Amino acid sequence: MNGEVLATVEASAPRRWLGVGMLVLMGALLIYVAFATPPALAFQVFLLIVGGLSLWLAQRMMQATAHRIELTETELRSSTGEVIAKVEDVEAMDRGVFAFKPSNGFLIRTRTPAANAWHPGLWWRMGRRIGIGGVTPGGQAKFMSEALAALVMEREGKS
Repeated sequence: MNGEVLATVEASAPRRWLGVGMLVLMGALLIYVAFATPPALAFQVFLLIVGGLSLWLAQRMMQATAHRIELTETELRSSTGEVIAKVEDVEAMDRGVFAFKPSNGFLIRTRTPAANAWHPGLWWRMGRRIGIGGVTPGGQAKFMSEALAALVMEREGKS
């Protein structure tokens, strides 16, 4: 029963394409402005760099949002098999309005730090903090956060 998936969070196709499309549009417009009405050389280089970074970010988001996040009784993982966090390692969760969290998501704080990771539009990890959400539906993230909170409370009740 440890491998049974209790909750999933994944980007729906319209949200995914909207997020990627906005980044592609911004990158294309920045590059267009850099060439169509060339400003000072330094500003033109700046526009080209930011436009290129926007296109790169769109490509990264497209790759990341092709996967989903799964919650089992023991871990929070990506559909690629990458373990995001162990349930036993979760120290606290923040779902508040003013929390530094992804859109439509929640924040997890773990007991031990892990390697930084960034999957735009889906999840990120910086040390002990993990953000779940982005271009994901809020209902899925809320259900997952409540299921994870229940698992953490159950764990603390047994200890």
